[in-house]
Order: sequence, then structure tokens, then C-alpha cells
Amino acid sequence: MYDVAFSAMTEATHPRLRRVSSPQNALVKGLRRACARGQLTDDGYCAIESPHIVDEAIRSGLRFQALFLSESAMKGAGAKLLPQIGAHTEVLVLPDAVFNAAVATESPQGVAALVKLEDFKLDDLLRPREPLLVAACGIQDPGNLGTLLRSAEAFEVSGVLLGEKTVGRANPKLVRASAGSLFRLPMVEVKLEEAAETLRARGLRLLATSSHRGTPLDQARLTGALALFIGSEGAGVPRELLKKMDEVLVIPHSPRVESLNAGVAASILLYEAARQRAKNAE
Repeated sequence: MYDVAFSAMTEATHPRLRRVSSPQNALVKGLRRACARGQLTDDGYCAIESPHIVDEAIRSGLRFQALFLSESAMKGAGAKLLPQIGAHTEVLVLPDAVFNAAVATESPQGVAALVKLEDFKLDDLLRPREPLLVAACGIQDPGNLGTLLRSAEAFEVSGVLLGEKTVGRANPKLVRASAGSLFRLPMVEVKLEEAAETLRARGLRLLATSSHRGTPLDQARLTGALALFIGSEGAGVPRELLKKMDEVLVIPHSPRVESLNAGVAASILLYEAARQRAKNAE
């Protein structure tokens, strides 16, 4: 029964749809390795998973190397995605067991893909007249960085700098936590001390966060060309990098709470920056 439906769908729906049963297929192996390592494939593609995330990648205009569907997904989410996939994209239908062994989640939804993330340089992020950048300083929790990226897109940040020891942008948990923002935000991996010098030379003010002391957020000026350095959950912004800052900001909060996590702190700062910049533009 399935083979008849599969054959009909191959001919009528997508010219490059094929059934693959071997886990040794080159594309399946690429997906499995990318998911397991949280890194790009050898040819530079990022593994993504779930119908929602794949749909976000399509809406974001990313280039697909391959779409992977489990046999079960062909009866639901996979069939809905097929009409949106370009005719040049390989579509592989896998037995459920082969699909589940290739992806990273414990409860797979039967949809995954390999997509090309856009590459940016630091100069690309500095094109706006008054850029607003966020620099992630050693943020290792994918959920926190994902929250930061979603807020960065929501509050129209010009770009994000990913510093040393920050979770990589191909990390599967980060891809899911960013809910598609990772596909659309300009991001660059940098050495932050070197980047700070470049940003200062290009006229940006450099501000860092602290959980204890600094200028209270309601007294800070967040307009103009600006880069906000957000520290990691445990260590904060490194001491040597703090020396390069123009100002350190603190978000006042109850002393019963030791600190805010990086994603929440970034979101509050970016909301205030957006509010001040909108008011300044009136």
C-alpha cells in the first residue's frame, strides 16, 4: 500500500523524491553526524529538525540541500511541506527507524533537513547608520542564546557577535530554541577583544552587563551606534573585555535573586534600547 502511494507522490508531487532505506546513504550520514556533533556538515550545511523549524527555514529563503521525511510523516506534516520545497531539492523518505537514528531529539516528528545558513562578515553588521549589535560572551546554554536571538530579531538588532566559548550556531538545541530567528539574523563568530577594537574604531559605544554594579538601566543611554556585550550565565563578561567597555550596566532587581540569566537580561536591555531609539526617532 505504501509503495503505491509513494510511487504516485514521486511522479506527481516532487521530481527528486526517493525512498532510501540504508543508513549509509551519504546524505543520511551527513544529517546524523551534523545532529550528533552540533556542527555544520563538511560541505557547510546545518541540520534542522521538526515541521515548524523546517517551515521557518523555507519562509526565510534558505537553500536546502536535502529534506528528510520518515514514512510516518508522509501521511501528515511531510506531505504538507512538499509543495513548498523547490524542485532542485533532494527529498528522502526514510523508514521510521532510520530517520529516528539520524536525528537528535528523543521524540522525533519525522521531518528534518540540511540547509545553508547565510555567511556574514563583521562589516555586513556595521552597514546601518547607527547599528545596534549584541555580543554573546561565552553563552553556553542553547536555550539562553536562543532567547537572546529571538529578542534580537524582535527588537531589530543589526546583528549578533558570537564570541569564544559561545554555543555554535549549528547546535540543534539552539536551532530549535531560536524558533527561526537564527535563520534571519546576521551573525558572525569573532574573537571578542579584537572585535571590540574594531567596533570602537568604527564609532560604536561598547556597553557590558553586570549582575552587581554599574549604571542602572533606567539611567543608561542606549541610542546611537552601540554594541551590548552579554556575559555568560556563570562567569559574566570576561575581565579583560570589561576593561575595553565604555560603560557597565546593571538591571536593578530583588537582592533575593543573585542574577538574571543571559537570555532574560539581553531581552530586557534590548527592549529598553528599542524604546529609547524609537522615542529618539520621533
